[in-house]
Amino acid sequence: MRATNRLSSQFLKTAPVGKHCDGAGLWLVKRDDGGAQWVLRVTVHGRRREMGLGGFPSLGLADARKVGERWRKLAAAGRDPIKEREAEERAARREDISLEILTADAFDARKAELKCDGTAGRWLSPLTLHVLPKLGKVPVTDLDQRDIRDTLAPIWHTKADTARKALNRLSIVLRHAAALGLDVDLQATDKAKALLGKTRHTPRNIPAMAWADVPDFYASIEEPTLTHLAMRLLILTGVRSGPLRNIRLDQIDVNVWTVPAAAMKGRKGATVAFRVPLSEEALRVIDLARPHARNGFLFPNTRKGVISDMTLSRMMERRGLEARPHGFRTSLRTWLAESTDAPHEVAEAMLAHVVDGGVVRAYRRTDYLEQRAKLVDRWANHVTGGAGQVVKLAGALK
Repeated sequence: MRATNRLSSQFLKTAPVGKHCDGAGLWLVKRDDGGAQWVLRVTVHGRRREMGLGGFPSLGLADARKVGERWRKLAAAGRDPIKEREAEERAARREDISLEILTADAFDARKAELKCDGTAGRWLSPLTLHVLPKLGKVPVTDLDQRDIRDTLAPIWHTKADTARKALNRLSIVLRHAAALGLDVDLQATDKAKALLGKTRHTPRNIPAMAWADVPDFYASIEEPTLTHLAMRLLILTGVRSGPLRNIRLDQIDVNVWTVPAAAMKGRKGATVAFRVPLSEEALRVIDLARPHARNGFLFPNTRKGVISDMTLSRMMERRGLEARPHGFRTSLRTWLAESTDAPHEVAEAMLAHVVDGGVVRAYRRTDYLEQRAKLVDRWANHVTGGAGQVVKLAGALK
């Protein structure tokens, strides 16, 4: 049988389901639904590549052979035909290398590194709010430091943290574009930062309630509503709002709540979950919330998903309080420092903070659960109106 041009136009009209070789890597793949596709198989640098050329009969036999020959020659020269075709398509459709398109592509590539695959939208929001409306249609190959400076200048001093995040995300997008083979200026963000100058913005810590005032506030949220119950459990456990709002019943085992690693801030890529010891008061709050549970979530929204972060914040705002829900972590940490003798590493573990270097953590394989359980009991005692006396942990750490 011939090595090339094995197929005929007559055969193609009645070709059965299956793969039919025309030679030199060109195949016709006939599907069960009656459709057919031309496929070219080549080897580049010892690696087999398979690329679709088009459907039959819109791409006839003679044309398929011509297209196949072109890509075979590129492969013989050591060039990947699939990548070459992608580069040609990008050049033919200039909007495909716009900042907007490359941002979406970079975000998609990073999803696995982000908490909950980036569904919260916080990674993208600095760009979607402040950069893409002005620069989204600009090809990344045309983007320079002046474009970035002019775009971020309005928020550089008034929303410094957001502007810094936008600059960081832009740098990631440009590196992603460079990895795709596009000719971009990888120093554009650094140059823009130099042009913008030092920000005048002074970072402000999240307002927190003094730990001595927490018991009175806790006593005021006694209604068995989802908002009050969620706020109580937030105070008692010291966790962040995200894991608290997304707590599931199947994460609770007796008196320990296990937060999945992916839901923990600062633990991207981690494989170890975080265990939260639950006091008797915390368990009581959970029992009160159980009747509200839906789809496994302890604090569901009235429509779908879970209650929002703003639900807790607005409740404090309506009361005229400056403190915010996240500030209760500060209240707890300050109480630990001023009213207990908890070692630094145990106190930091209460808030799931990562301390010490990677080598030290690799050898210190403990989450101090037993010590933290005693501390959450004492914290609950204080929060519910106890004396809040000094907690002695020295014996427990021996």
